[in-house]
Amino acid sequence: MVATISQLASTKVGYDIAFPNLGIFITNLRNTITIGNFTIAYYGIIIAIGMLISFTVVSKLAKKIGIDDDIFYDIFIIVIVFGIIGARAYYVIFRWDYYQIRPYEILDVRAGGLAVFGGIILAGAAIVAYCIWKKINFLKILDLTMIGVTLGQAIGRYGNFFNMEAFGEYTNNLLAMRMRTMYLDPASITFTQSINTITENGIEYIQAHPTFLYESTLNLILFAALIYILLKKHKFDGQILATYLIGYGVIRFFVEMLRTDSLMMGNLKVSQIVAVICVLAGIVIYVLHYKKIEPFKKVAKISKSMKKKKEV
Repeated sequence: MVATISQLASTKVGYDIAFPNLGIFITNLRNTITIGNFTIAYYGIIIAIGMLISFTVVSKLAKKIGIDDDIFYDIFIIVIVFGIIGARAYYVIFRWDYYQIRPYEILDVRAGGLAVFGGIILAGAAIVAYCIWKKINFLKILDLTMIGVTLGQAIGRYGNFFNMEAFGEYTNNLLAMRMRTMYLDPASITFTQSINTITENGIEYIQAHPTFLYESTLNLILFAALIYILLKKHKFDGQILATYLIGYGVIRFFVEMLRTDSLMMGNLKVSQIVAVICVLAGIVIYVLHYKKIEPFKKVAKISKSMKKKKEV
């Protein structure tokens, strides 16, 4: 429930999460919904909604550019299955010090713990394998898939809002987010260098960068850019994949600088390392195309042969 600060003061009821500089104060924030005997996390619901919307958008785009959208029913299943497995495995691997003594929590994703990069890596590899098996141009399929992934990431990040996670260090900027500390996972502030507590009416809060919101907004901008390239500026298969890798790599690198719950490899943030690799990979794809180096020649031949078969 959203309330004004004056209403909260008059009733002496604390809020759970707020954007004080925007005048937004939310009480009774819950991260699950109970239907009968089933408890479902909003985190999972939002990710599922993001997947469905992304699939719908990609299917429509596939028809628009002349690709059989039936292919994407298989791709959708691949992304869901391998995306979730990869995202969870990546997260568990880089927090193994926690899960090795709590193995019973490894399969429990309801409270969060999915790393985007892990999902992208495993699902991407599975899509390439599927396309090679079906003799389909995997670069063309990955181009459309990454458009859906970008939109799904933008929507899915709001699951972090309900879990009160994926936030940054202290700030008092316009979008500053304030959260009741009693609801926070201690792991969310493990690596912070600047967390300030604020006490109001005997309730302790922290105020921080809403990095989930930053990333979601930037992903929406990237999504719009990828759509524009596909419909207006598309020059070669793999262009959208490369642009995504560069764009999201840059976004994640700088957002990760603010986060306090990063997966770590020694003193380095894992996501920043992978983000740099993504940017370099995207640049390599552009170079390979413009230098007309393999594997683009082979992929181009496959694409042309597919077009000829359709014309026949």
